[in-house]
Amino acid sequence: MFAAGIAVMLCSPSTRAAPWQPSPGHTQLPIWPAAVSDAQPSAATAAETMEVGGLVAGKPYIEIENVSRPTMTIYSPKRNTTGAAVVVFPGGGYKVLAIDLEGTEICDWLTSRGITCVLLKYRVPYSGPYGDPTCNCHIDPPTLMGLEDAQRTIGILRLRAAEWHIDPHKIGVLGFSSGGHLSAAISTRFAQRSYPPIDAADQQSCRPDFAVVLYPGHLWTDDNKLELRPDIPVTKQTPPTFLLHAENDGVDNVSHTLVYYNALKNAGVPVEMHLYAQGGHAFGLRPTQFPITKWPQLVETWLATIGMITK
Repeated sequence: MFAAGIAVMLCSPSTRAAPWQPSPGHTQLPIWPAAVSDAQPSAATAAETMEVGGLVAGKPYIEIENVSRPTMTIYSPKRNTTGAAVVVFPGGGYKVLAIDLEGTEICDWLTSRGITCVLLKYRVPYSGPYGDPTCNCHIDPPTLMGLEDAQRTIGILRLRAAEWHIDPHKIGVLGFSSGGHLSAAISTRFAQRSYPPIDAADQQSCRPDFAVVLYPGHLWTDDNKLELRPDIPVTKQTPPTFLLHAENDGVDNVSHTLVYYNALKNAGVPVEMHLYAQGGHAFGLRPTQFPITKWPQLVETWLATIGMITK
């Protein structure tokens, strides 16, 4: 996933057997009761692990593998709470999760701006559009376990919004790469749960109030056509969206963002898109020499323009 990222220099990976845990002071919760929706038979045989990857902007990143018990971790602002909340979907090709580069580091930025951050550790591998190798995914998309986890998380957030000092009408999503695809999926597939409802959380709306989609993949169907995948059904109910991509992204072609932008524009959805000549892939918010890494400032301004925060 990170082979074409900015300043990525591969190093020898080191695997640690223990499951990932957030730093002290943050609340981690399972999003499913005892039974996980659509649990895969092979999931119980592989232990969740962490692996140190290469360097991004001179610093290594951490990947999580074999997530079968998804969790949500609440990062609450220490002061100046805006009432807004963002569910963050790390990338990793629906195979692993870049849990710090595109997860905890994003939460540190959001909470510093008074925004509650909810880091979703969704199921991987095989939880995305290419999860079933026997399926022609352009014609018959399989069930997305990652989408189930995302829908469930937003329902829990709305149900318990008062407890976490969140405005239930200011809950958005932010995702990178495959997590960007997940942001688009939940932005367009919220009318009906992808799993049988379990409790009161599933009676809440799982539509995000806004979406930030950063260098997404899995949206462009064909190298010969500039078309959006059919399992991303954009309508005028799709929430306002912010898009960002580098034109030299060697992992997920900029066409993934272009087809989504075009569909949003044609549906009358408020959309803001930023394209940069350079930047590559999988840079998170770590600053480099490329201007694209200043995107958090653009997102803050955009959130203010759509009324989610004041600036």
